[in-house]
Amino acid sequence: MFIRNSLGLALAGLLLAGVGVVMVGHAARAARGPQAKTLEKKPIIHSDPASGQKMYKDYCAACHGATGKGDGPAAEILKAPPQDLTLLAKRNNGKFPADHFLAVLHFGTEGHPHGTSDMPIWGPLFRAQNKDVAELRMSNLTSYVESIQQK
Repeated sequence: MFIRNSLGLALAGLLLAGVGVVMVGHAARAARGPQAKTLEKKPIIHSDPASGQKMYKDYCAACHGATGKGDGPAAEILKAPPQDLTLLAKRNNGKFPADHFLAVLHFGTEGHPHGTSDMPIWGPLFRAQNKDVAELRMSNLTSYVESIQQK
């Protein structure tokens, strides 16, 4: 049990160190000119799991944008453009695909149409802190993204 927990924590630590939360500094990029586009990696922030909106801001908005339209400050330097999260229900015959959304949080995206996904796999990163809290995080984050769907 100890070895499994230690291995899980070690894996989560490596993921945290390697992936981080992606942010781009617009002012710094503008000052450097068009030649250099870089990512600034930051450690994961364990924000309040009760607030889906706050978690979205902390974990998703850098790429998906403040309103979920895929226009976050890091979007332009990713291998593939982030999805417009406000269209998930519209693209699924009007029903928000909660199970699919949760699966992406848990396991990431496979077979991304434009190559590998830049999106962190949040499930292991969240579980590194606490499994029950991780489930609460993913549930509340899913509910928040469902609430921003276009009608």
